[in-house]
Amino acid sequence: MIFVLKNTNLSSSQRCVKLSQKGFFSMETNGMFQRYAIIKTGGKQYQALEGKTIAVEKLDAVEGSTVIFDEVLLRRLDKDTVEIGQPFLDTPVKASVIKHAREPKVIVYKWKRRKKYRRKLGHRQSFTVVRIESI
Repeated sequence: MIFVLKNTNLSSSQRCVKLSQKGFFSMETNGMFQRYAIIKTGGKQYQALEGKTIAVEKLDAVEGSTVIFDEVLLRRLDKDTVEIGQPFLDTPVKASVIKHAREPKVIVYKWKRRKKYRRKLGHRQSFTVVRIESI
């Protein structure tokens, strides 16, 4: 396995580090390797596979539009090459917005004994479902 560090002042031979594959997560399904990237959006990190859908924190985009994720932390193109950003890579991940939705309501009940204080609060978190088009 070869790791390629981006955005460094090192020469190309110093940036490539050959490591064994032991201990690394393999993205093989039915003998086929899948390209993937780790993206950051909404303060969280998500694993993005081409053609797959993921639910991310609510985005300010219209359904059917294209969204570009610029904060790409890691990108694995084939079995032997992994690009790691310091902190981010220059190559964006493109996705299309499928729908906006809300999670089920979470009920919070607050009370204080002997004080006649009772509050019932509810919260529904909004999220956006996107399909990863290209890595």
